[in-house]
Amino acid sequence: MLIIRPCQPGDLNDLMHISAVVGRGMTSMPADEAAWESKIAASQKAFAGNADASSTYFMVLEDNLTGQVVGTTAIYTGIGLSQPFYSYKVSTLVSSSQQLDMIRQAKVLSMVNDYTGATEIGSLFLLPEYRKPGVGKFLSRARFLLMADFPHLFADTVMAELRGWQDENGNSPLWQHLGHKFFAMDFQEAVRTAALEGSQFISDMMPKYPIYIDLLPEAARDVIGKPHDSSAPALNMLKKEGFQFTGYVDLFDGGPSVQITRDEIHTVQESRTAEITTVQCANGSQQQEYIISNGDLANYRLALAPASISSKGQLQLAATELDALQLKGRAQVRYVETRKARPESNAQVA
Repeated sequence: MLIIRPCQPGDLNDLMHISAVVGRGMTSMPADEAAWESKIAASQKAFAGNADASSTYFMVLEDNLTGQVVGTTAIYTGIGLSQPFYSYKVSTLVSSSQQLDMIRQAKVLSMVNDYTGATEIGSLFLLPEYRKPGVGKFLSRARFLLMADFPHLFADTVMAELRGWQDENGNSPLWQHLGHKFFAMDFQEAVRTAALEGSQFISDMMPKYPIYIDLLPEAARDVIGKPHDSSAPALNMLKKEGFQFTGYVDLFDGGPSVQITRDEIHTVQESRTAEITTVQCANGSQQQEYIISNGDLANYRLALAPASISSKGQLQLAATELDALQLKGRAQVRYVETRKARPESNAQVA
């Protein structure tokens, strides 16, 4: 069985392995032990109920047969409060001339901090050998059940910043033709600096005035708002939850940011709470697969498991699922029905 739970210090080696598999360019998961230790400690603090204005809820997918961590998913609250959170906003400038009887529109990139205080979802990754139908959706939707269980912990605006398109060598055309002009570093070095040392260098060095997109080479223009090939499945999942692109893109690689109001997320709206009861022998014909949370922040657990609804509205679970969710002493769970699954590829949110 696969279980999602908060990350722990003992997961460090598995998380370092995942960082190596992820490769370069995913800023929230650098292959750096100190960075992981800091993230784990911050997540433990948040799940213990001691959240700050900016907090990390980092969860892992565990194969409970082997104890191995095989995937990750996370929520980051209060982005931009502890250090600036920069985006480019794609907007339109209109110029007109009566003398020439002419009106012209121009697309521009403006550096903004519009997501300050929002909640960000990210760090979605699944090892290749576990990319089976429904598992990626389980990882993605788990975050929304956490929001449904504890809405007061998360901002009204929820956003996701996806990796932008890169070539086979991990180079970003947007960075090559724009960012690199202002920094004496390549794309991967810039990404690593932002991940490990913060974003102050962006404020120090990036231009403060709008950048006319038409002045950029075609290779750079073409990737503004275009996701990395590996992020396309994650973007599709988010769109099915109601997330929308509103013109914000990543400062480094031009990857799209999407957003939604927390309570309008489809999984949040569709989730329900119910009392639980144990069944000794499951009746497969009457069962449906559900994502189920135990509702216990300090010992949070989610499972992807078959269950049925009794005539009294109780969620009927097998004893093995009850044990995996560590539900002893708890009478109620939150659940949401799974959607029709299709084969999934490498779904990532940066």
